[in-house]
Amino acid sequence: MRKQIAAANWKMNLSYQQGEELLKEILDTDLGLKDNQEVLFAVPFPYLLMTKKMIGDRRGFSVAAQNCHHEKSGAYTGEVSAPMLASMQVNYCLVGHSERREYNNETNQTLALKVDQCIENSIIPVFCCGEPLSVREAGTQNEFVSTQLRESLFHLGPDIISTIVIAYEPIWAIGTGKTASTGQVQEMHAYLRAVIEDQYGKETAQEIPLLYGGSVKAGNATELFLNPDVDGGLVGGASLIAVDFTTIIRAMK
Repeated sequence: MRKQIAAANWKMNLSYQQGEELLKEILDTDLGLKDNQEVLFAVPFPYLLMTKKMIGDRRGFSVAAQNCHHEKSGAYTGEVSAPMLASMQVNYCLVGHSERREYNNETNQTLALKVDQCIENSIIPVFCCGEPLSVREAGTQNEFVSTQLRESLFHLGPDIISTIVIAYEPIWAIGTGKTASTGQVQEMHAYLRAVIEDQYGKETAQEIPLLYGGSVKAGNATELFLNPDVDGGLVGGASLIAVDFTTIIRAMK
């Protein structure tokens, strides 16, 4: 059975003390996770060890970094490498979030190097892909997103790519006043799985969790997660509110 994931992306939010309070409230809630369900907390770098300590040995909870550098070490002031994350036993790392692509000019080629660094250090990449409004309006979203996969992931062997997580973020539906319908979400997720199947075969394509990252909220999570190719969500603002995020967690199939 394919893994289902509710991933909290705190971005650059919350003080250390607020993060502790939020984690405690979520972790103290009886969520009834199934064996194939997992909750990720992608927290700012200074909060990684605190989050790991609070999670402890609870089943179904993991910590994720929001980014890593594409080199393993060097004179890159302010950056954090995958080996550093591995030394803290960080389980997951977001790679290629739309905000980093936009604000930090991260290219598909750079992201391929970041994916490799994660794999080399036994960190599971949560690879983010998705199209901006101009691409969606031009009707070329399929070609755009498939290029992101091909240039950043398709150098991996089938045994490796089957271990990663992919998150689809329709950038045009985040903060624009436009919304993606559940039909549009399922259509793109099914397309992504078909692109992977064409490259690696059906068995591999069916193993990879595909998360939706377009303004998942407590009120729409159940409807979104009912789609057959949507295996959970990469959650931004709603993950900063305990009652909302626990509702989203419970919405997993």
